[in-house]
Amino acid sequence: MLSIRVFKLREVIEIRNSFDLVTPLGKPKPPSATSIPAILKTLQDEWDGCMLHSFTLRQQLQTARQELSHVMYQHDAACRVIARLNKEVTAAREALATLKPQAGIAQASHYANEQSMQTAHQGAIADLSQTSLTTAEGMTDEIIQKLQDKASILTQLRKQRGKHVPEGLTTVDEMRSFRCSATHTALHSASSPGLLALDISPKNPSIVLTGGNDRQAVVFNKDSEQVVATLKGHQKKVTHVIHHFDEDIAITASSDASIRVWHIPSAQCLKVLKAHENPITGLSLHPTGDYVLSSSNDTYWALSDLHTGKLITKVQDATSKRGLTCAQFHPDGIIFGVGTQEGVIKIWDLKESNNVADFPGHSGSINSIAFSENGYYLATAADDASIKLWDLRKLKNFKTITLEDRYEIRDLVFDQSGMYLGVAGTDVRVYQAKQWDLLKVFNDHTAIATGIRFGSNANYLASSSVDRSLKFYQQLTQE
Repeated sequence: MLSIRVFKLREVIEIRNSFDLVTPLGKPKPPSATSIPAILKTLQDEWDGCMLHSFTLRQQLQTARQELSHVMYQHDAACRVIARLNKEVTAAREALATLKPQAGIAQASHYANEQSMQTAHQGAIADLSQTSLTTAEGMTDEIIQKLQDKASILTQLRKQRGKHVPEGLTTVDEMRSFRCSATHTALHSASSPGLLALDISPKNPSIVLTGGNDRQAVVFNKDSEQVVATLKGHQKKVTHVIHHFDEDIAITASSDASIRVWHIPSAQCLKVLKAHENPITGLSLHPTGDYVLSSSNDTYWALSDLHTGKLITKVQDATSKRGLTCAQFHPDGIIFGVGTQEGVIKIWDLKESNNVADFPGHSGSINSIAFSENGYYLATAADDASIKLWDLRKLKNFKTITLEDRYEIRDLVFDQSGMYLGVAGTDVRVYQAKQWDLLKVFNDHTAIATGIRFGSNANYLASSSVDRSLKFYQQLTQE
């Protein structure tokens, strides 16, 4: 439809030729370029251009790689910082949770201190009372009589048990057929890996107690494969654990120089025993179940009351210049042994606090000692890669088991019958008592084994290791 309206200039659309939209063609090559020298020069120029382009790309790639590496290192450092902060936050929360129940006690104590400072006489009484808590009370006649009565009973029972082999005890052939039946690696924290101590409840052999680098002790049920309780409170790694004979009580020792007594069902700390100033190196429960023996690298051994938390006696081994390394009660509880860094085992009389015998012979620091349940044999292990057996009646070494070079031994234990000796270290192995033949070697751990214990009648074996694992060994049923 036509219109007589006049168009304005801005309404006019320019129509361009399609040839104008095409990139203009390059200048044609001159006729001289068709000669062979010209063609060679052209090819050389193109090759140089290609190489220059490739070199530029390589430079850019190298720069990109360096930038990527820098970013990755930054990311890794950030992750480490975050992990460290998370660990510190977790530790702070655990410490806060431990301190909260004591807040009321602390406030009451603060109020009592303010009241006691009103007069000098009251202050002196308060100071005297506080000092008595850290002073050894000494071996009273009542304690000595209790120790003697218990020893007499245990001696008679041991003589009766020695007349026959316990019914249901695992035989030598059955022990040789033991295999690893279960492995548990999630009991302790992965941020501070490593299990350092192990014990089994004498009353309920399905209950296993472990201590770790994560400053915790864990109570584990072998049958249900469930954690019963996690015991938190130590400030450093837990190096020794003991399950009480009759009660639901756990005893733990740590490098923080403290011993803690726990009520397992509630996971609450009942007592904190401060008998030493240096890390605890040995822990043993007296057969009465009322007293605990401890040793330390401060050259002292101590006896504490488990229920009151009081220190009964503390004695320094003046001949041990570098400290004590382990401690263990004799099955009767009247004597006990301690190991020294000088390679000597010392036997002490508990009632008199006297050193009654010395067993030299090892050329390295003593790592572990174990009394046989028959009361006659003592097994000792040291850094010299050897196990020595001692006759307590004749006070002499009658057998030495020399292990491989650089073999490390961390723990020794006899089973409840005294028929088997377990060794934990570079591997886990079992010897037959009396003949001292090697029955079985377990190489299932990927790092040093730190603890070994026998179940009831040696029907199973448990071991702990710094590889984070708790392993069980027993005779597997044929399907």
